[in-house]
Amino acid sequence: MIVYDLQCESGHRFEGWFGSADDFATQRDRGLLECPSCGAKHVVRVPSAARINMGAMMPVPAEKAPALPAQSAEGRDPIAIAQMLYSHMIDTLLSKSEDVGKEFATEARRIHNDEAPKRAIRGQATQEEHDALLEEGVPVMRLPIPPDGHWN
Repeated sequence: MIVYDLQCESGHRFEGWFGSADDFATQRDRGLLECPSCGAKHVVRVPSAARINMGAMMPVPAEKAPALPAQSAEGRDPIAIAQMLYSHMIDTLLSKSEDVGKEFATEARRIHNDEAPKRAIRGQATQEEHDALLEEGVPVMRLPIPPDGHWN
């Protein structure tokens, strides 16, 4: 099974699941693809977000797994759902990681080199520090976290 990000001529993005790349091409060429939002038949493949495989993670027991917000997503606007999930993700990230501030690059290296206890950290790094960490094989990721006091 292969998943492609698709877009119609009206700009609606959606994903399509296909048995193979040939299956996608055949359906596209035969005009079988259709936008679920507007019904447009002209559908093209668009770039997908990269997926980085960092290896299998240990399963988290259900009692320790972070719970999703209690609000139901049924009947809600997709943007409201995304905001709810983003807010939950940020809350979880902030509560489950240690803020090391501007020492992020140094501490990430220490953890990676087994010179400090393994733990989730967050902090600030310049673009140069971030790029250097990636070149050294240190698994880091930039996340847009609003500054304190700017939450809606």
